[in-house]
Amino acid sequence: MKFVTRIARHVIGRREVMAWAAALSASCVLANDQIPGDLPAGPVAIVGGTVYPIDNAPIPQGVVVVEKGSITAVGPVGQVAVPAGAQVIDAKGMNVYPGMIDAYSDIGLREIDSVSVTVDHRETGRLNPNVRSWIAVNPDSELIPVARSNGILTSLVAPSGPMVAGQAGVMRLDGWTWQDMLMLGPAAMIVNWESLDGRGGGDSEAGRAKAREKRYTELDELLTGAERYAQRRSEQPDRQSIDLRQEALVAVARGELPIIAAADRRGTIEGAVAYAAAHRLKLVIYGGHDAAAAADLLVRHNVPVILPGTFRLPLRQDDPYDAAYTLPTRLHQAGVRFCIAAERSGYPGGASNARNLPFHAGNAIAYGLDPAVALRSVTLSAAEILGVADRIGSLTPGKEATLLMVEGDMLEVESQVRYAMIHGRPVDLGNRHSTLYRKYQEKYRRLPKP
Repeated sequence: MKFVTRIARHVIGRREVMAWAAALSASCVLANDQIPGDLPAGPVAIVGGTVYPIDNAPIPQGVVVVEKGSITAVGPVGQVAVPAGAQVIDAKGMNVYPGMIDAYSDIGLREIDSVSVTVDHRETGRLNPNVRSWIAVNPDSELIPVARSNGILTSLVAPSGPMVAGQAGVMRLDGWTWQDMLMLGPAAMIVNWESLDGRGGGDSEAGRAKAREKRYTELDELLTGAERYAQRRSEQPDRQSIDLRQEALVAVARGELPIIAAADRRGTIEGAVAYAAAHRLKLVIYGGHDAAAAADLLVRHNVPVILPGTFRLPLRQDDPYDAAYTLPTRLHQAGVRFCIAAERSGYPGGASNARNLPFHAGNAIAYGLDPAVALRSVTLSAAEILGVADRIGSLTPGKEATLLMVEGDMLEVESQVRYAMIHGRPVDLGNRHSTLYRKYQEKYRRLPKP
């Protein structure tokens, strides 16, 4: 490292060398040791555990057969034939689930906030629809194995920003490169509706209304500009140059690509729904602290909600202390489609908190949510909202074999993930936490006793 730095000083300045060296050091230090899995040579049968397909009733003493990365059969022992020569995994005493999905995170984009070269979750400027989050994902992030070892096998990786943050992608949390990991990109356009519908413009109501109208006009111009651009491209494909910003908005303007709108307050949620309905846009609400108060509107327009965890503080001083704890139950009772994501640390997402996803769903059970609905909220419901339910989210023949074998209930703190597959590839469940645990356990075992 010193030799490389010394050579580099002859061709570039000291400041550039320091920045370059810091980036190189960070990339070396932060690379995890886990090796991405390979597809098994033949079929694999997970036999004897209680299987939770999610889209059907649990199967005691069940069998899941996996071939070439996909689930080929699910059913009770004795009714599902295990292929000849299959690798048999004994799941007796275990529970088998689909892998959990973190429906909103910046995992792979943010490692250590105080080390700037490891943070790449936002671009400068207010309007960045052309940003594609998935190409910036670091497959060697230490936080990915930590999340994976607690059952989170897929995540929507979202950029952040003050208004139009960019495009989010659904990523498998295993692979050598972002190309290996990408399942769907783009999956959504991220818009900070709280900023769009916020309180800027001074103290007067007229000033705030004027500022809000200006921001809405700006969004209008973006979408209508994208529609005109698409029309010109179709009419004169050879003469119209490619504009990446407008190209990214075409599918949004046509209602094909959803907007995930960060909105917590009732007025902001209602404003986002009204705007989406008027412009025929697909909409998903992220945050949704007041979503239960706007439930009728959300149900009428079939707008789902991604909840950033349940371990959240109340939004206002006079809110009940358990407002966030009971929100999943209230949304379910009102008929609002929702899923639960991991808590956000800052905004958006929270890579280091992705590992806590099952505990947010478990907390919702403690505050009234049906356990089957809670389990669905971190699996199939998340897949439906993100547009990948045809591939993951349940243990259904034909879908990708992204699954877990768990000792105990997946949503309880004491449970342990013992085996996992992502798209049929066995996953290394080691991680930095467990490595350090073993290291210091050995250290204190060797210390002289007093």
